[in-house]
Amino acid sequence: MGIRSWFGFERPEAPEPAHPGPPTTEQLLAALASVEEQARAGKVPGVVLSRLLRVTGTVRQTIPRLPSLGLGSTQGYSVMATATDYLPVAIGNYLRLPRDWADSRPVAGGKSSVMLLVDQLDLLGGVMDKVYDAVCRADAEAIIVHGAFLEQKFGAASTGGALALGRPDPTSLPSDGALAPPEPS
Repeated sequence: MGIRSWFGFERPEAPEPAHPGPPTTEQLLAALASVEEQARAGKVPGVVLSRLLRVTGTVRQTIPRLPSLGLGSTQGYSVMATATDYLPVAIGNYLRLPRDWADSRPVAGGKSSVMLLVDQLDLLGGVMDKVYDAVCRADAEAIIVHGAFLEQKFGAASTGGALALGRPDPTSLPSDGALAPPEPS
């Protein structure tokens, strides 16, 4: 053993710790399927299952639109955390309790565990609805911006498709009569 090893100069370099990225679409969908299966296998009450399915349905609709939220957005994080953490923890905590106790004994604010879980699922459902609305509004905003660009570039927009099914207004025809009906012979 040399003097260099006493001072730590010969230590092997520790590998850089892995920094996993955000979950993939497949991982998010698998997490949703897993929590739904966990709830069904645990035979949660219908009031819980219906709310859980409402939340997971909204998250499923939002997942393909996550890129439009931008990297690192709090809304995108909320969607990912709902699928991978918030829902599994809420359902798991409930399922660890004996059913009769969880469904009948008040534990906080006069509410039973099942009612607290319903409140949590309603809260998550409301938040996921807002995120989904925000994502859709961002996509709709793209339509508005593109329309403004086209209007600026090419002139006024149409009137929204009003149909003039009667005879055309003669004042709107070209002066050379190119669209005029042929003269009777």
